[in-house]
Amino acid sequence: MGMSALYGHADRDESIATIHAALDAGVTLLDTGDFYAMGHNELLIGEALRTAPAALREKALTSVKFGALRDPDGGWSGYDGRPAAVKNFAAYSLQRLGVDHIDVYRIARLDPDVPVEETVGAIAELVEAGHVRHIGLSEVGAETLRRAAAAAPVSDLQIEYSLLSRGIEAEILPTARELGIGVTAYGVLSRGLISGHVTRDRQFAANDFRGMSPRFQGENLQRNLDLVDALRKVAEERGATVAQTAIAWVLSRGEDIVPLVGARTRERLAESLGALDVALSPDDLAAIEAAVPAGAAAGERYPESQMAHLDSER
Repeated sequence: MGMSALYGHADRDESIATIHAALDAGVTLLDTGDFYAMGHNELLIGEALRTAPAALREKALTSVKFGALRDPDGGWSGYDGRPAAVKNFAAYSLQRLGVDHIDVYRIARLDPDVPVEETVGAIAELVEAGHVRHIGLSEVGAETLRRAAAAAPVSDLQIEYSLLSRGIEAEILPTARELGIGVTAYGVLSRGLISGHVTRDRQFAANDFRGMSPRFQGENLQRNLDLVDALRKVAEERGATVAQTAIAWVLSRGEDIVPLVGARTRERLAESLGALDVALSPDDLAAIEAAVPAGAAAGERYPESQMAHLDSER
């Protein structure tokens, strides 16, 4: 997402080089949304895949979110999960990505006006036709997850999960595990907040989502960076960076959880991949929990207007 929108300026050449570096390092999952800068991100990934070595291109898996409605000025107009819309969105994504199928296809947010059974049913028809491999969901609660899984074989739930966002642990994660549904964790660095690279006087560009994110505002930012300082002490004692420690913590939650890395440059990618070499002992995990206790984050993860769209928060 950050390579196309919502995090300020991004360099196109560096973005493609970063995707190539990720594939070369063994990363196989490329996650996007058809609404990231109104198709720009899918076109970017399509170009990166087209120019990557064939052996790496063939290993790449695409995960696509759909359903968010945009306008020419970049505004948001809700979500559309109607079966006809699902198939329409998929047709455009396949074209922009330059692929003959999408590996995981999911609505970005539950459409409150369309039963989830109808939405996943439409994706199931795309699976049957060979255009999609697996059905996914995003940011839904346990009850919705059960209803969807009863209607069609759901493979994966994408949802925010990090040291600062642990709400899924109470009900959603246990339900996913009961149903045999994997979890793709986004926001593992809380949009850079616990990357170790955000300063207390950081000013965000007008087109940077974080400028209006509650966790990056005023006193909330200062309190959250206090948590980062505590985590930094733990990380340094183990010879790791803050970002690597935060990612390693998500990796430690279970083999059914796959953390998404939102690096926009090869330098940040290399740092994030270093988390694979960070083995956390029980003592390490206890120290991390002490530094960043569950529920310690100051501020909601989205502005109030966007929180209202999260079925996972109901």
